[in-house]
Amino acid sequence: MNRVIEIVCEAEGARIDQYLSGELADFSRNYLQKLIAEGCVKLNGVVCLSKKQAIEFDDVIEITIPDPEVLDIVAEDIPLEIVYEDDDLLIVNKPQGMVVHPAPGNYSGTLVNALMYMAERLSSINGIIRPGIVHRIDKDTSGLLMVAKNDRSHELLAEQLKDKTTLREYYAIVNGVLSNDSGTIDAPLGRHPQDRKKIAIIKTGRNAVTHYEVVERYAYHTLVKLKLETGRTHQIRVHMASIGHPILGDPVYGMKNERIKHEGQALHAKTIGFVHPSTGEWMQFDSELPPYFTVLIKKCKGLK
Repeated sequence: MNRVIEIVCEAEGARIDQYLSGELADFSRNYLQKLIAEGCVKLNGVVCLSKKQAIEFDDVIEITIPDPEVLDIVAEDIPLEIVYEDDDLLIVNKPQGMVVHPAPGNYSGTLVNALMYMAERLSSINGIIRPGIVHRIDKDTSGLLMVAKNDRSHELLAEQLKDKTTLREYYAIVNGVLSNDSGTIDAPLGRHPQDRKKIAIIKTGRNAVTHYEVVERYAYHTLVKLKLETGRTHQIRVHMASIGHPILGDPVYGMKNERIKHEGQALHAKTIGFVHPSTGEWMQFDSELPPYFTVLIKKCKGLK
C-alpha cells in the first residue's frame, strides 16, 4: 500500500513545495515537486497541481508516497560495527557520515543498505525504505542505534521511546567554555518560521528537554555529556546553540569562524539503555569515542 502523510500547516504564505521540503527532510524538493505534478498531493482535500500554491495556517496537506520498488534498495556489503545482536534486535555503532536510511535520490551507502546485507530479517513497520529502523541520528552524528528484527520488537522499543523510558546519552564538543558544571535546557522546538530546513525554539513547538554536564574544559571548548528526555529533530544541536555553545563543526547551527576546522558536528551517541522487548530485562550499552572525536579532543587540548 502507498504511504499517506498528513501535515497540518504551522505557517502561511509559503509555497507548498518549499513548505513540504522543510517538513519532510527525507525527501528532496525535486521529488516532492514530482509528487505534486502527478496529483499525489492534496490541499484541504483537493488535488494540488501547482508547486507554487500558497499555503495558509491550519491548511491540511495530504501526501501520498508511492511504494518504492524493492529493487531500489540494494543490500550492500558495507562494514558495520555490531555491538549486540539477538533474535529480536541489533545495536549498531553508526560511523559519522553515514545516512541512516535511503531517500529519493540517495538509495546507496546507507545504514539500511548495510543491514539488508548482513541481517536475515528486519521489522517491516517502516516499510521498504526503513526496515528495522526504530529511531534515527543525523548523518554526521556517530553512535549507537537500536534496530528491530521483527515488528513486535519494533513496536515495544518505539513505545519506550515515546514514553521517554529509554536512556540516551551523547558526548559533544561545544564551542566556548561553559561556566556551569551542569544544567537543563527546556525549550520547545519546531520548524524555523523562515528557513523550513532548520529547527528553532518556538513557543508553539513540541516540548524538548536536554540535560548537560561538563566532562572537561579546554581553553576555547568544552567536552559535555548530554542526556535526552525527548528526541526531537536536531534537539541537542539547537539547544546547545541557544545557550551560546554550538557544537564544534555543526554546519547548520554552528559558528562561522571556528578555531578548529571539522566537517560535521562533533556529536556521538555514546550510551543507550532500554528494556528488552522479549526478556523484560534492562539492557545498557556504551561505546568508545570514535577516532575523529578523540583527534578533536587532542586539538582542543593543544590550543592555548
